[in-house]
Amino acid sequence: MSTNDAEASLELLNAGFRDFIPHNRVLGFTIVKASFEPSFIIALLPFDERLVGHPDSGLLHGGAVTTLLDAAGGAATYMKIGSPVPIATLDLRIDYLKPAAGRLHVHSRAECIKVTKNVAFVRMNAYHDDPDDPIALGTATYMIGTKGQAVAPGVSP
Repeated sequence: MSTNDAEASLELLNAGFRDFIPHNRVLGFTIVKASFEPSFIIALLPFDERLVGHPDSGLLHGGAVTTLLDAAGGAATYMKIGSPVPIATLDLRIDYLKPAAGRLHVHSRAECIKVTKNVAFVRMNAYHDDPDDPIALGTATYMIGTKGQAVAPGVSP
């Protein structure tokens, strides 16, 4: 894949996540890097005072981190599938390892590790600057398509 293809895919992903998922737009969710092989994305949740969960310490609310991980997992699924079929979160597990510090951006790296006929399996982490010092680790499964719609192209049953 050429650099232009990757950049075009990145812009399409951002447009989709910004235009079709309103809370991603409000949160400022942005995909900053995307790869087809391996299928992963790196997303950014910029710090916003509205997302502070503990006013005295400035710590970010855990729900914002959860949303970042779920959205990043969905984006990684799209990278693996390679087409814009509807997906839905089936299961999302997040282990919080430490609080998200106040006034710092949060990144997430999400990798789609397997796609079956109807389900994608994703691993993700949230961190400030160093992916090896995570705020939270997550795993998720996403349903691919809905009744009457095609499943992921190129995926055998």
